[in-house]
Amino acid sequence: MDFNDVMLERNAGFAETAFSSELKMMPSTGTVIVGCVDPRVDPAHVLGLKQGEAAVIRNVGGRVNKSLLETLAVLAVVAKAAGRPEGARKLVLLQHTDCGIIGCYKHAPALLAKHLDVETDALDELAVTEPYEAVALDIAALKANTELPDSLIVSGLVYDVKTGRVKTVVPAAPLRAPAA
Repeated sequence: MDFNDVMLERNAGFAETAFSSELKMMPSTGTVIVGCVDPRVDPAHVLGLKQGEAAVIRNVGGRVNKSLLETLAVLAVVAKAAGRPEGARKLVLLQHTDCGIIGCYKHAPALLAKHLDVETDALDELAVTEPYEAVALDIAALKANTELPDSLIVSGLVYDVKTGRVKTVVPAAPLRAPAA
């Protein structure tokens, strides 16, 4: 059986047993999770998410880049249009060990630099090979972005593909201290 047929068969089972037309467009927890496209690191599975709890955005490496920031801006507009002017209240970065982004770093650095919106010689500063450092750097980049609301709660996690465990690298906290 072709895998497309397998997926359609699985969907039929889902539609019969797990589908809920009552779910809302906005995540019930107000959470957006940014993760890597690596199939070993599906946030719904590794974090035990229930359907509708979080919006998940996946890109190469789960890294902050221009495209991610544009997606977050679009989501903020969608939230307002859906009657949730506060939009997402929590943003979780989920990166992982043994990421394929390392191969791109070694074999196609110009392509990776373009994806991360930096010059090729700036890649070393982004800790591409060190996910624990990388997630902290990406949280710092979010904090520096004045387009995001100060009250947004951000956190940074790293999933270990050898153990299945997630480690908090940057604990959940407001993006910036409220203005006095």
